[in-house]
Amino acid sequence: MLVRGIEAGAVLTAAVGLLVYGETVSQAGRQAVNICLELLIPSLFPFFVVSGLILSCGWANEAAPWFAPLMKRLFGVNGACAPAFLLGLIGGYPVGARTAIALYRQGTCTKEEAERLLAFCNNSGPAFILGAVGTGILGSARAGILLYAAHILAGISVGVVFRFWKGEKSLTETAEEAPGTVQKTFLRCFLDSVRDAGTGVMSISLFVIVFSVLIALLLRGGILTALAQALGTLTAPLGLDAEAAEELLTGFLEVTAGLRSLADVPMTLTEKMAAASCMLGWAGLCVHCQVLSFLQGSGLSARPYLLGKLTQGALATLYIRWIVRLFPVTEMTGVLMEQRLERLAAVDTVQSLYTALIGALAVLLWVLLSTQYRKRQAKR
Repeated sequence: MLVRGIEAGAVLTAAVGLLVYGETVSQAGRQAVNICLELLIPSLFPFFVVSGLILSCGWANEAAPWFAPLMKRLFGVNGACAPAFLLGLIGGYPVGARTAIALYRQGTCTKEEAERLLAFCNNSGPAFILGAVGTGILGSARAGILLYAAHILAGISVGVVFRFWKGEKSLTETAEEAPGTVQKTFLRCFLDSVRDAGTGVMSISLFVIVFSVLIALLLRGGILTALAQALGTLTAPLGLDAEAAEELLTGFLEVTAGLRSLADVPMTLTEKMAAASCMLGWAGLCVHCQVLSFLQGSGLSARPYLLGKLTQGALATLYIRWIVRLFPVTEMTGVLMEQRLERLAAVDTVQSLYTALIGALAVLLWVLLSTQYRKRQAKR
């Protein structure tokens, strides 16, 4: 009863906030829509289509023997799970998680294997970290490269740890076709992949808009600021003041908003990199809601996924600290920072789509070549 009352009170408060702060909400909504149209949809849609093709056409099963040694020894999953890992490395949130769920629904991997994949396959893409975060927010391409290295290293570390999730007895030695699966033509696979990809990116865009509006309401109403001041008081001995705590809380909710806010925080570049690495590893509640929406009806547990993201956020923070000591990064001057931001702002939707297409086609080509190579080896 208490929980229901809290939920009803929160919804009522949000409704009042929408009425009172209408202009703030409208502005936040417009900004979120622009982000979806200019960055999110162009970067995610091609990867969703490619992942759908790989799974629908059965190429993941055919390429499984090629990837089996690596996937089994490192992560305790069969070789057909490789597309989730590869797409998760370069596709951005939540391509890897969506692919892992699709593999399980198709019957290509077991429940335990899918849950292991969820723990480490949902990563940020290199285009976002290198361009938007490194060059755009931190003003250093070198910082972006180091952040991506720490992010991927943390993800792989989580995968190695979670290879023991529920033991290894569930590991499938070979990927088998799901019972009752009907072989479809390439045209049918393509049409289904495009349709499913469109539905997926639309769902993700809606979550981004909702969380952007929510953050705007929390900031405008002073709730997020009050929470940040309380958190800053507790963490002051660690050097985390109220302003920095507010940025971390924002990133806890939505990673893009949290990362953007780092640009104006009076912190050293190393401290900003540590905060950015933590946000990227955690990914934000907005991304988690996207993954949970894909999990609905699958029977998969969200616990390994959430534990994996918490672990990845912590490890990514530690790794970037160590990496920066080995490869120091210097602060950008004001003039160079302005030039970098101008070049970043000049990147249009067509360029984003082109970059995403190149990455998606590279993964598709890799899987196809691996499949053909295995077939030729089998004939010999």
